[in-house]
Amino acid sequence: MARIVVVGAGIGAMAAAARLAVAGHGVTVVERGDTHGGAVGRRVRDGFSFDTGPGLLYLPAVWRDLFLKTGKRPLEECVELVRPADPVVEHRLPDGTRLRLPGLSRGATIRAVREALGGDTAERWTAVLGRAREAWEVSRRPMMEEPLTARTDPAPFRHDPYPAVPHRRGLFRRPAPADDLLTTATRELGDPRAVAVLTSGLWDWGVNPADAPAGALALPYVEQTFGTWYPLGGTRALADALYARCLERRVDFRFGVEAVAVAEENGRASGVEAADGTVLPADHVVLGGWSPSPGSRGGVADPLREPPGNAARAWSRATLLLALRGRRPAGTPHRTVVHGATAAEPPVTVLQPDDPSLWPTGEHATAVVTVPVPVGSGGALPAGTAERLEAAADAVVPDLADRELWRELRTPAEIERDTGAPGGAIPGPALGGGVTGRAAAPNPGPLPGTHRVGALAHPGGGLPHAGMTGALVAGLIVEGPDWRGSY
Repeated sequence: MARIVVVGAGIGAMAAAARLAVAGHGVTVVERGDTHGGAVGRRVRDGFSFDTGPGLLYLPAVWRDLFLKTGKRPLEECVELVRPADPVVEHRLPDGTRLRLPGLSRGATIRAVREALGGDTAERWTAVLGRAREAWEVSRRPMMEEPLTARTDPAPFRHDPYPAVPHRRGLFRRPAPADDLLTTATRELGDPRAVAVLTSGLWDWGVNPADAPAGALALPYVEQTFGTWYPLGGTRALADALYARCLERRVDFRFGVEAVAVAEENGRASGVEAADGTVLPADHVVLGGWSPSPGSRGGVADPLREPPGNAARAWSRATLLLALRGRRPAGTPHRTVVHGATAAEPPVTVLQPDDPSLWPTGEHATAVVTVPVPVGSGGALPAGTAERLEAAADAVVPDLADRELWRELRTPAEIERDTGAPGGAIPGPALGGGVTGRAAAPNPGPLPGTHRVGALAHPGGGLPHAGMTGALVAGLIVEGPDWRGSY
């Protein structure tokens, strides 16, 4: 039995801890804060609860696999997953168009697009999603299901998996250039409204469509194909269930312990040094999230490499939490997206979950209003951000002026405080695609005996990807460096 110390109690770190513990190892998790979950946080006030991280769940198969392999109770017995009632999302476009999209029904989605945006746009939408499916099938295994190590074939990371579409230049049809996602979507969809709708979900993954390869269209394909899910109690309920599963597997959690360095002996990790000088001995060290690198003593940058691309190009978010009196009106979409003047402008998303567990009584409701913001402003919001959030809330939440009990604005500074992420950065998933692609950090750390999980590690940020980091690192530790996936 190996001694393993996991630094951080984020979602990826706990995923690794549970899998390593069930393999028979002794696992200790050290966390500088006083709770688990990392970016999957919760704000509780006056009987109201709000997710402060992601508000929806994609690819629940990642978590079904984890719970299946780490205990007797499956995911569905630990977390009540529901599909929000149709329409899953309503898009409000600047020209006044409203597009309501269902979940898990390709035919119904195409009908809704046709009715709102026209038949030609619906045909183009179908073709683009078909090519996005090809990108997903090509990239799924190397970009999500296999570890990133020195043995990894670099080709999938260098090339955009989105298939080139011939288009006419002069007298001849030639393959389209390898453009960024926004340029590709604009050329292939034609209608700027469809471009805004299809690319808007990328922001939820921490991806700017203007700074991403076309292959990232696989992300909206995943949403439309595998559905959007909501854990009753919020996504924090998933973090709570994962924490409980770790405790069942006898994982030892130590909160309020800040790791400042990885101890080294004979060129290999030998433990973790805490801020009080204590060293926890270990045969393997798993670094979660923005953990210190070997010898960095509290720094977040790895001295042996540049920051991974998914961190250097990350965005953050501003969030307005609304506590409301009165029930959520029947037929209210779970998610409403209020679009800006162009698809290049980050949209505002309003979540109004139908979940009484979030409210003090059945005569209340909540709304969470978010917009992506750049990292690097010292925690301050760009000019006009608060006004955009308030305007979207006024437009979407019925009778807001009469129903509002209180509101609370969260900025990147709160995200940095809660997660340790500089500037409140929320890294996106790894994406293949040359200049516009981005790679997360390799799963093995720079020092033998160390491994990385969480949003900075391959395959990057987002709930399903973070969960996969735990599976990949557990596989490498248990099976060895030649292991290539499916642990």
